[in-house]
Amino acid sequence: MRSLSVPLRPLLLGVGLLWAAAVPAQSLMEVYEAARGYDATYLAARAQAESAEFRAAQSGALRLPTVGLGASSTRTESDPPQGTDLSGTSHQLALQAKQPLFNRGNGVSIDQADRALQISRAELESAEQDLIVRVAQAYFDVLAAQDALATARANKTAISEQLASARRNFEVGTATITDTREAQARFDLAGAQELAAENELRTRQLALDQLVGRSGITPQPLAQPVALPPVTPSDPDVWVAKAVEAPTVRRAQLAYEIAQLETDKARAGHLPTVDLVGTLARNRNNGSLYEAQRTAGSSTNASVGVQLNLPLFAGFAVQNRVKETLSLQEKSRNDLETARRGVTLGTRQAYLGVQSLQAQVRALEAAEASSKLALEATQTGYRVGVRVNLDVLNAQTQLFSTQRDLARARYDVLVGSLRLRQAAGVLSPEDLAAINGLLSR
Repeated sequence: MRSLSVPLRPLLLGVGLLWAAAVPAQSLMEVYEAARGYDATYLAARAQAESAEFRAAQSGALRLPTVGLGASSTRTESDPPQGTDLSGTSHQLALQAKQPLFNRGNGVSIDQADRALQISRAELESAEQDLIVRVAQAYFDVLAAQDALATARANKTAISEQLASARRNFEVGTATITDTREAQARFDLAGAQELAAENELRTRQLALDQLVGRSGITPQPLAQPVALPPVTPSDPDVWVAKAVEAPTVRRAQLAYEIAQLETDKARAGHLPTVDLVGTLARNRNNGSLYEAQRTAGSSTNASVGVQLNLPLFAGFAVQNRVKETLSLQEKSRNDLETARRGVTLGTRQAYLGVQSLQAQVRALEAAEASSKLALEATQTGYRVGVRVNLDVLNAQTQLFSTQRDLARARYDVLVGSLRLRQAAGVLSPEDLAAINGLLSR
């Protein structure tokens, strides 16, 4: 029985073009902007940063005066009455104000709140950098899955053509049944690989859709020919020097400064506080008690003064609090050193990773060219009878596997360059826009 070889490649290309015309592809920046307005992790970090602004403003109130309004009404009775019945009612309405003049503890609290605000901003910057990397990873994962599916289908098509050729040669007696069975086995395996690639694409597509809150996101492929930009600067020490300002290090540095200020606040427990206080009161009295004292009627009293409070002894609470904060300060100092070392190590590893991926891309590009020549030579040898069908199948599989790995390596280089900038703490949306310029329009 003769098998028909169906030219699937033109058909797949036509279907792909029709789909692209029906559903316009989204650029990397478009997907990123959509994710900024939908991703819950980023939005939570942004809300946290916004709340820190108001928390810092609350601490600023420690420098401002406080004003309160108080009112009281008092009834006085004498039981049993002695002589004249002494009874009466007094009403008072008082306005009280207090302005801190010297309070070291309050000043330290304000300084701590300022640093806490800077920590929240660093955390927001870190969350934005993380979002950039996650969007790029999900975007290129879909493109890699699309390429893997395309190569799996192309491999299956080539194997089907080779299977048809083996069957024809067997029918005319120029080949054995072994060639047909080998081609059939390879064709069945290619079908399984195609199904796995289809499922992988659906999984990656769902992950991208969930990240941006939309369905049917179609990423734009890389423009051809692909030209990956080099990593600049090419010196890893320069990247490490940049990493000292990474959000992770800044957070640890600010936390250490807050711990130092906490020690100052604890020591302030020995210091006095000075406040400017003032009162304006309106009194109204009536009754026999006040008549006897000649204080009946209304009166207004005003007072202003300076109030000093000096702690003398608090049961060694202040001393123990200072010792506690010194230990916590040492912990924060070690946390800062750990953050610096971690960022340095992560930056160097990210740099070496990008360099390795770029070398892999160059090697795979050379391997792709060699695999094409090897396949052509093997097909020629098969036609003249010096190569068997299995050789052709192996050469085809090698070529398509190389093309799949090459596409994946290119995407990994782009994501790796973003991870390098994230590790160094210098990643920004402009870096994503630069990669967006490499996509086809």
